[in-house]
Amino acid sequence: MTGGRLWMFFITIATVVLIVLGTVWPDQPTLAMASARPGLLRNSSSPQAAVGSLLQEIGARDWEAAYSGLANRAQFTQTDFVRDLSGSYTSLRSYAALEGFDVRPLHASANEAQIRATLHWSTVVGTFQDLRDLRVVKVGDQWQVEWALANEPKLTPQVIPVNYLRWDVIYRGPEDDWGAQDVESPHVRIVDMHPVDHGGGVVILGEILNEDVVPAFVTVKASLLRKDGSAIATEDAFDKMSHVLLPKEVTPFRIDFRSTGISEVDSVRMQPSASLIAASADPVVEIEDQKLTPLPEPSLTGQLVNQSGQIVNIAHALGTFYDKTGQLVWVSDAYVNRALLPKTPVPFAISFPPDLASKVSNFRVVTSTYSYNRYQ
Repeated sequence: MTGGRLWMFFITIATVVLIVLGTVWPDQPTLAMASARPGLLRNSSSPQAAVGSLLQEIGARDWEAAYSGLANRAQFTQTDFVRDLSGSYTSLRSYAALEGFDVRPLHASANEAQIRATLHWSTVVGTFQDLRDLRVVKVGDQWQVEWALANEPKLTPQVIPVNYLRWDVIYRGPEDDWGAQDVESPHVRIVDMHPVDHGGGVVILGEILNEDVVPAFVTVKASLLRKDGSAIATEDAFDKMSHVLLPKEVTPFRIDFRSTGISEVDSVRMQPSASLIAASADPVVEIEDQKLTPLPEPSLTGQLVNQSGQIVNIAHALGTFYDKTGQLVWVSDAYVNRALLPKTPVPFAISFPPDLASKVSNFRVVTSTYSYNRYQ
């Protein structure tokens, strides 16, 4: 295995391991949430306390205790309850840790209350929130929560025809007589790049094109240089780009230098690299109903629709934002926390800085996907 292919293989496996395994064992401070306030674990003397106790048990993954305390547990099984929180199919939600929660009463009477709970989940690639409006009822002198299951679609028996391009790679083996010949690495090119001063640091925004006729695993590094040519810092895009590019595909990238001011920088050295990789154009994920949401929390929203017959366990949406002249303004991303089932729309939201909202006039979204069965 050549150095380029070894590096590509390492990054692919490392990324998958970080996403899947890194969230299985959350940090101790997260787990400590359940023991930090032990008085809440069994406290159901008020609607807020009952909800807090339930969420503490969920945070500790004490599913049996959480389920047994529900007022409406006879309506569904404990397995249904766990799947509602963790997802019926493997996804980021399956390995997320409950980092914290907010509880706000909406309505209360002598025997019933409505509580809005915001659950803050943490994964190795970021956080996401779950908003739940919970009904709390009084049973005797105690309050109990009624849990409403989310309406997650179920797969139905069906036949989905598959017609897509696929590239396989055959490398020269140690016993082959090809001489020094081997498959050439793909040609990639940075088609746009410029540094901006944002948030007290330097941000490199750009786009990179696979201009070859074969798929490429792409990485890009940037080095900030002083006037004398010495390097101030070097960083890479990591998850702020799509690493697998099919022929003629373009991915945005963003590289953050949070501790360096732009006044210190004289020039930027870019280092794109590409390795040949076996790939296919499946699964196809369509992006529908895209629209910009204005201030105070600007974002790009839409729906992802999996057009293939396989489950997409993790979907990563990348948004590129442009001004009226077509100049790149920002690059941002979001992970979908539930699996993409065939032909089933799943919403996404990509946020971007409020101070750039007035500059954004156009946008483009691309996706990258991970399917668990491809690594079995």
